[in-house]
Amino acid sequence: MSGVRDEKLAIWLSAVTAFTNFLFTVLGVWLVERTGRRRLTLSSIIGTALSLALLAVGFLLSAQHTPAVTIRPTPPSPPQHHLHAIRVRDVTPRPCDVSGSLRATSVFDTSCVPTNQGFTGEAAWGRCSNSTRVGDGTFWAYNYCPPLTPGLSSWGLIFYLACFAPGMGPMPWTVNSEIYPLWARSTGNACSAGVNWTFNVLVSVTFLHVAQFLTYYGAFFLYSGLALLGSLFVFGCLPETKSRRLEEMESLFEGGLCTCGATDSDEGRQVEYIRVKGSNYHLSDNDASDVE
Repeated sequence: MSGVRDEKLAIWLSAVTAFTNFLFTVLGVWLVERTGRRRLTLSSIIGTALSLALLAVGFLLSAQHTPAVTIRPTPPSPPQHHLHAIRVRDVTPRPCDVSGSLRATSVFDTSCVPTNQGFTGEAAWGRCSNSTRVGDGTFWAYNYCPPLTPGLSSWGLIFYLACFAPGMGPMPWTVNSEIYPLWARSTGNACSAGVNWTFNVLVSVTFLHVAQFLTYYGAFFLYSGLALLGSLFVFGCLPETKSRRLEEMESLFEGGLCTCGATDSDEGRQVEYIRVKGSNYHLSDNDASDVE
C-alpha cells in the first residue's frame, strides 16, 4: 500500500523493520534502569504518536498526488459484465487498479482497468491482463497508487518501531509487574494482560474496516490521536517506580488518580539495608548515624 512494487525490496524492508525492532528493544533494556520507567514510557508514546502521524502524511500524499488517467482503453465487447467495474476519473481512485508506464521517477500513460477476480496480480483485460510487468515498462499497481514520495511511509514505519520498541513495547509489562501491592499482584497482572490482548485483537480485526471508512491516512491519524491521549494519561497518572520496593507501591498510589505522576522527590534515592539475624531491615534515618 505504500507503493513498493519490487518484491525483493519489500522483503529487505521487512528485514530492516524487524532489525529495528530488535535493536531498539535492546536499547530499552539498557535504558530502563538509567532513565526510569516513567521517562522512557512517556518519550516512547510521544514518539509513536509522531511516527503514526508521519505514516498518515505519507498515505495522504500518496492519495492526493496520484498520476492522472491519460489512457482510457476500450473494454472487449464480450463479455459485457466487466463494464460495471471500469473506473475512469481524472485522478486515480483508491484502491488503485492502474496500468501505467514508468519513466525515471515519473508515471505516465496510465489507465484504470478492472482487476482479475481470480488473480488480483493482473488486470481483467488490457495491457496488464497477462502479467504484472510488461516488457515496455508498463506495470500493474493493485491496491496502491504510485506515490510521489515512496519512502515516506516506510520511514514512518521504521521511526514508529524505533520509538515503540524501547518504551511502549516492554515498559507496560515492566510497570505492571511493579505497581501492584503484594495482595493484588496476580489479579492486577491478569487484568492488565487481558485488556492488552483484547485491544490487540480489536485493532487487528478492525483495521481494514477503519481504513475502508476513514482511508489509510485517516486510520493512522486516528491512531496518532489515541497515542496522544495516552501520553496525557501517562504524564498525569504514571509514577516513577525505579528504586521502589514492592512494599511501597500501595502508599505510592494513595493519592488521587492523576497526582501520582508528579515529580517524586525520592527519585534516585539510595536505600540502605542491614542484615540482622538473617533478615533484611530497612535502615531508618535515625539509625544511619550508628552504622559505619
